[in-house]
Amino acid sequence: MAKNLVIVESPAKAKTIEKFLGKDFQVESSYGHIADLPSKELGVNVDDDFKPKYEVSADKKALVKKLKDLSKNAETVWLASDEDREGEAIAWHLAEELKLDEKKTKRIVFHEITKTAILKAIENPRGINYDLVNAQQARRVLDRLVGYELSPVLWKKVKGGLSAGRVQSVSVRLIVEREREIQNFKAEASYSIVAEFSNESGKTFKAKLPKNFSTKAEAEAFLAKNVGSTYKVADLETKPTKKSPTAPFTTSTLQQEAARKLYFPVGVTMMMAQRLYEAGLITYMRTDSVNLSNEAMTAAKEEIIKSYGKEFSKPRTFANKNKGAQEAHEAIRPTDMSRHTVNIDRDQARLYDLIWKRTLASQMSDAELERTNVKIDASNHKEVFVATGEVLLFEGFLKVYLEGHDDEDEEQEGMLPAMKVNEKLLNNYITATERFTRPAARYTEASLVKKLEELGIGRPSTYAPTISTIINRNYVEKGNFEGQERPYIQLVFQDGKTVEKKLKENVGSDKGKLVPTDIGTIVNDFLVNHFKTILDYNFTAKVEQDFDEIASGNENWTKMMRDFYNQFHPNVIEVEANAERESGERILGVDPKTGKQVSVRLGKFGPMAQIGEADDEEKQFASLRTEQNIGTITLEETLDLFLLPKALGEYKGEEVEVNNGRFGPYVRHGKVFISLPKGEDPLDVTLERAEELIKEKEKADAPIATYKNEPVQKGVGRFGPFIKWNGIFINVSKKYNFDNLSQSDIEELIEDKLQKEIDKVLHNWEDEGIKVEKARWGRSVITKGKIKIELSKDVDAAKLTLDEVKEMIAKKTPEKKTTKKATTAKKTTAKKATVKKK
Repeated sequence: MAKNLVIVESPAKAKTIEKFLGKDFQVESSYGHIADLPSKELGVNVDDDFKPKYEVSADKKALVKKLKDLSKNAETVWLASDEDREGEAIAWHLAEELKLDEKKTKRIVFHEITKTAILKAIENPRGINYDLVNAQQARRVLDRLVGYELSPVLWKKVKGGLSAGRVQSVSVRLIVEREREIQNFKAEASYSIVAEFSNESGKTFKAKLPKNFSTKAEAEAFLAKNVGSTYKVADLETKPTKKSPTAPFTTSTLQQEAARKLYFPVGVTMMMAQRLYEAGLITYMRTDSVNLSNEAMTAAKEEIIKSYGKEFSKPRTFANKNKGAQEAHEAIRPTDMSRHTVNIDRDQARLYDLIWKRTLASQMSDAELERTNVKIDASNHKEVFVATGEVLLFEGFLKVYLEGHDDEDEEQEGMLPAMKVNEKLLNNYITATERFTRPAARYTEASLVKKLEELGIGRPSTYAPTISTIINRNYVEKGNFEGQERPYIQLVFQDGKTVEKKLKENVGSDKGKLVPTDIGTIVNDFLVNHFKTILDYNFTAKVEQDFDEIASGNENWTKMMRDFYNQFHPNVIEVEANAERESGERILGVDPKTGKQVSVRLGKFGPMAQIGEADDEEKQFASLRTEQNIGTITLEETLDLFLLPKALGEYKGEEVEVNNGRFGPYVRHGKVFISLPKGEDPLDVTLERAEELIKEKEKADAPIATYKNEPVQKGVGRFGPFIKWNGIFINVSKKYNFDNLSQSDIEELIEDKLQKEIDKVLHNWEDEGIKVEKARWGRSVITKGKIKIELSKDVDAAKLTLDEVKEMIAKKTPEKKTTKKATTAKKTTAKKATVKKK
């Protein structure tokens, strides 16, 4: 038995640390928190200073027992969870639940998992920082109170199954407000002027007029002034300028840049960064600090001089804009500056490359440029054309890295040919292009993180789970609209004549952007109307500041909770008692056929349209299509919904109709349902078109082979190409030619799938109807009928006995409640029996 027990929160972290410590150390993982608030009750005593009720979940009890036994036999227990508030809380729970002796317990923290950092931490242990623990408790308890008190109000007043949260609800508000801004935006057209000139050497370049014309007539009038005009360089100004590198990565800037350059969702970025940290390749990835340690700056300087030369080195420090940036001591950086690349998973390697380049660039020289501004005069009018360009004189940090940007329209300035003042220029053409003002762009995951950080809402650890939550709750979705064509005019002046061109551009694409759903908009409006404080941006930021003050030891967490709850709870009670039910109803007008009211609202199964008022016994209903929205649908579009289902006729003796369902429009042929291709309007579908779709479906469903006397079909679903055999769906990887699957390919795919299903089963107690199987992410799952129990990674499911599994199922199975009716019946029966006996 090792003298020293080291407990970390991650098995991957444990594996890395074990390499650096000797045989006297045993490293174990707690697999995150070992205790938390209960999942099926509030778990906070609001009458006793908001005392939390922590409990060890059923799937962690075996682990806690193991750690408790190991800690009893160890001379020293080292609590080595992460250095932030969450990590401090994990260390505290371990100390409490394992009943650790304070005299033999030491808390250590490190910003990177390297041998030097680990040994230094062991040389400098400390106690548990209860200010950090209290800051984490305050966040956990406050968010639990908000969620548990607001969610039931939403169930009663909006729709069952909804939830609310302090940061998630504010995030949805930002997205809803941006969407309304876009919907209310009125595009205004103007004409921008661009001219192409050639200098005396015959080299071409473009120049702009620094103003736009409001109308086509004004643009045409300007172009007409250029007939017979000559042009010359009126002024030429060249001045040196510099470009400086940006700071090393914080959590939010890493999330933003990985989204821009690697197209990673925020959650993926954090998962990849976590793995890099646990492998000892980067420093801790949850930080809002831009500082680098002196050792890191020295290492960066040495690597820059070695790889690029002394002139490229310029050590520098960066100031933190965030006052609360105090828990993590450094920005995100590589642990070894000399390691340019890492030979690991491709996505992790790409993220490491980004972090390495950003860190090194932050310690490099400024880029030196020469910027040229040219003014061009015309002989026939007073308008001045302007051309700008820049020449890179010294690369500096640009040798390694240039930060991305969110502005899709931002243009990079190019080089200009050599010119001199009064040099004559030849005009090749001038264009006047109709351009429309644009609304603010919808948020991407990265730009939402940037906005939340600007407002002081949330902290590095909260951004990724917040975005995941609002998407999973169906309050927000990733847009998939490709945009629509918009015509515009371009006037081209060339050889003394103006020609008009009619062109088209694609506008309004929301692909990958965050778009609020109907339910997200309705929930947001209800919360904003009734809980202004909780949804207020300044209030939410003030709460974060209070957490920071608690972490610094400057504020009492229970007093903060009391001040909050004394205002919040009465508001909940008042709204629950007096607020009217919210369905997001919009009255659109009157049905010309019946004269009845037409409206749209949220129904039990989603957004719906209605003809007739609430008390109308003959009211009609129709579901909105997936791409339609309660907030924007028109009266005409709504009335079209009531033209469905539409009977088209018969095909092969079976009725054919077109209709709109929960998952989009479809054609029904007898009992067969065929989804319409994306963008196809069901009202435009004819019997001939329906027959085409039916034939395509029949062809797709036709067997491509047989195996063991069972037909094999193929198709393409949500997760890509597949084959179907004996009721089993089997994904077809890129290893195979899906268009030309051979019989041997089909047999291999089926046999591999069957073998995987066999390998997946760890236990199968058929007489008991109980199975234990491998699940995703290294976990296992117990199933019995409708009961499903997911086990944590630390449980060795292969070693479970039937009795142990039965015990878990018994704890999971809810006790049957005896109804009042049944109890009364039993009493009556007992009474009759007594009378009869007498």
